[in-house]
Amino acid sequence: MGKHVIAVPDGGMRERLSAVDSSATYIVWEAGGEQPPTTPDLLVLPYLITADYLSRLDGAGVALVQSQMLGFDGIASYLPPGVTYCNAVGVHEASTAELALALVLAAQRGIPEALSDQSDGLWNHVRTPGLAGKSVVLVGVGGVGRAITTRLAPFDPELHRFARTERTDEFGLVQPMGKLPDALASADIVILAMPLDDTTRGLADAAFLARMKDGALLVNVSRGPVVVTDDLVRETSEGRLRAALDVVDPEPLPVGHPLWASPGVIITPHGGGDTDAMTARIDRVVLEQSRRLAAGEPPANAVLGPGAEHARRA
Repeated sequence: MGKHVIAVPDGGMRERLSAVDSSATYIVWEAGGEQPPTTPDLLVLPYLITADYLSRLDGAGVALVQSQMLGFDGIASYLPPGVTYCNAVGVHEASTAELALALVLAAQRGIPEALSDQSDGLWNHVRTPGLAGKSVVLVGVGGVGRAITTRLAPFDPELHRFARTERTDEFGLVQPMGKLPDALASADIVILAMPLDDTTRGLADAAFLARMKDGALLVNVSRGPVVVTDDLVRETSEGRLRAALDVVDPEPLPVGHPLWASPGVIITPHGGGDTDAMTARIDRVVLEQSRRLAAGEPPANAVLGPGAEHARRA
């Protein structure tokens, strides 16, 4: 049996993977480009594509694609029939949790204000809220939420976790979303770390934000549309709430948007999962898919398409 063919988006990835995986032939090819001599058995998508990129696969003959992103909101609308889409589980969770914690600490310890004072040469000692002993509500207990949980623990907050269904895991109780409104009123910090879908779009709306107490901090490392931006602007522009956002809606945030100038708001440009650790982690994901191809096993982390349907039946 000949080697399976894996198409990757750049020469650097091809060189790295070819050096350690003799079971596959690696080529550089992006969907929409000149068709390669052999249709790839697996296509690794470029990082940070928009969902409409997937329409390039129509008629390309590719049946299996590996994303370099964890979220897959909007992909189903563009994924051609017969194509299995796998997301990048294990690649971005730790880095996204790392940024979530950094945003919390920056906001709670007054780092933006200290940097502003530094630029003016001011020594301005103030007491900051900190994180220890604070009530933290975490919405979402998937891979990112679990990684956030482990990183918060050493800072000794009072953590309350919420998801669609009530359950107990190794970290303790996960409360159902129905109990979230009551928890918001006493939360010092609310962290959003859930996927974007029809049930979470616009979750943090005017009513949600109004339940949060004065001075509370909203942190979003999920997707921008989980928060209703206009509602958040109203709360932050008045200084009633603070926010630390790695994702916004719209994205990128336009120049002159009022969220940029809202007091107490920190904005980072959707870089949660994009650190140097990503290279080795996405390589491991592709190598595992290659191993599965060679062994005749189903692909890992299939979330859309025939492969996902097979996984649900198994």
